Amino acid sequence: MELCACVERELDKVLHKFLSYGQHCEQSLEELLCYVSQLRQELGSAALQGAPLSATLSLVMAQCCRKIKDTVQKLASDHKDIHSSVSRVGKAIDRNFDAELCSVVSDSVWESREKQQQILQMAIVEHLYQQGMLSVAEELSQESTLNVDLDFKQPFLELNRILEALHEQDLRPALDWAISNRQRLLELNSSLEFKLYRLHFIRLLAGGPDKQLEALSYARHFQPFARLHQREIQVMMGSLVYLPLGIENSPYCHLLDARHWTEICETFTRDACALLGLSVESPLSVSFASGCVALPVLMNIKAVIEQRQCTGVWSHKDELPIEIELGMKCWYHSVFACPILRQQTTDSNPPIKLICGHVISRDALNKLINGGKLKCPYCPMEQNPADGKRIIF
Repeated sequence: MELCACVERELDKVLHKFLSYGQHCEQSLEELLCYVSQLRQELGSAALQGAPLSATLSLVMAQCCRKIKDTVQKLASDHKDIHSSVSRVGKAIDRNFDAELCSVVSDSVWESREKQQQILQMAIVEHLYQQGMLSVAEELSQESTLNVDLDFKQPFLELNRILEALHEQDLRPALDWAISNRQRLLELNSSLEFKLYRLHFIRLLAGGPDKQLEALSYARHFQPFARLHQREIQVMMGSLVYLPLGIENSPYCHLLDARHWTEICETFTRDACALLGLSVESPLSVSFASGCVALPVLMNIKAVIEQRQCTGVWSHKDELPIEIELGMKCWYHSVFACPILRQQTTDSNPPIKLICGHVISRDALNKLINGGKLKCPYCPMEQNPADGKRIIF
């Protein structure tokens, strides 16, 4: 992070210079324009009177030309100074970051280059759809000749249509979607529908005493949620007492907090993605964030391996030389490490359940076979190796 901070400081300096230069440039040109306009008026007046050009006006014109030339030269000089600041940002990036990253990537990644490129393009397109950049995703699909199925795009189109409506504080599309998916949302223990009704009720409260009867009538929507959200419903009903004075001046002013709109967008995104079988964050953004965490560690390990000339340590294609902690948010599924070989199981070396109930990896099972028989390393039971069953977590 310190390296990123160094580059960020250089970038902030450039942005500050750009801002200062823009303001100075605008002010200088404005003053120059006013000066030239005044001179033009004086010359026009002299021409109307039919008087010859006086020595004073000739001197003023010469001074005006000189002032224009000096101003342009000064602005050009200041602009050159910005170029040097921009180049310092590039030097800071080169100084603080390693440009050669291929050494930490297995060569097998690039063996089928065309296939890998297609996978990467598809990941980018999915990310763009999930971020609501539909036109950019369509353009990339056309230019890269990707064949994106309409069934693939449809969930993202619906998701972004409803999110755009929520950003404009239009609850109707989200409510229609929540009502049509009510049963599936209940299975997820989702409170999305209640929160949408609550937000609409709060909008009515913000309308003042004129909306009191409408708010009371709308409160009937809370009846199915009374058991699970009794406390929140009581708070909203209590706020009606302060409606004539204004909710913003009452103990219930927190109901008008704008963060409720941000929360409803997050809740809808999370629940909709769960129903549609999508992750809240795109695979591309998760991979990028994980790479940012893992890359510095891998670069250091690679440097140590090369320095100590033990290149054979990192030879496995499907495994890293050390464990890298990415945090709980990147835990998506269970993993199993063989208690015998102390290695994480893979598709080629899956976990095997023995008759006695103990689980080891297939490689460990093969190494423990003696004379066609297998003795469990944790209990004295002997068994046939063929009786072991593969486990899928």
